[in-house]
Amino acid sequence: MKKQDYLKWDEYFMGIALLSAMRSKDPNTSVGACIVSQENKILSVGYNGMPNGCSDDEYPWDREGAALDTKYVYVCHAELNAILNNSGVNLRGAKVYTTLFPCNECTKALIQTGISEVIYLSDKYAMTDSTRAAKRMFASAGIACRQYTPINRLVTLPL
Repeated sequence: MKKQDYLKWDEYFMGIALLSAMRSKDPNTSVGACIVSQENKILSVGYNGMPNGCSDDEYPWDREGAALDTKYVYVCHAELNAILNNSGVNLRGAKVYTTLFPCNECTKALIQTGISEVIYLSDKYAMTDSTRAAKRMFASAGIACRQYTPINRLVTLPL
C-alpha cells in the first residue's frame, strides 16, 4: 500500500515558495515565488531582494522616508526574480505560486510571460491601489487567481 500522507502539488509548490522567501533579507516582508509548468515541473524560483551587484548591506531596507532612502525603489520582487531566473524555458501556460499576491508591476510581467494561474498565500495588501489594479489586469487577461488554503500540517526538514 502506498504512503497516504504525501504532499499534494499545491502544498509542495507553496512550500517551495515559502522556503524561497526565507532567502530574503527584507526585515518586514519576505516573499517567495515558484513557477511551475503544466506538467508540475519547477521552472524557476525567486524571492524579494536587491538586484545582482547591489549589496543588501549598502542599500536601505526602510519602509518610510524619502524615496531614495527606502527599499521600494531598489528591491526586485519575488515574482519578477522568478521570471528573470528562468533559464529560457517558455512560461506560457505555467502557474506561479507566491507567498504574497503580486503587485501591479509584477502582474504586468506575469501576464506578458503567459502565466495562466496565480496561487497566492497572503493578500494582506488587498485594499491597496496596486493590488486592486493587479486583480483588474489578471481578470482582463483571463488569468485565474486563487488563494492557497493551508492544510495546517507542520512540515519539518530532516537534517
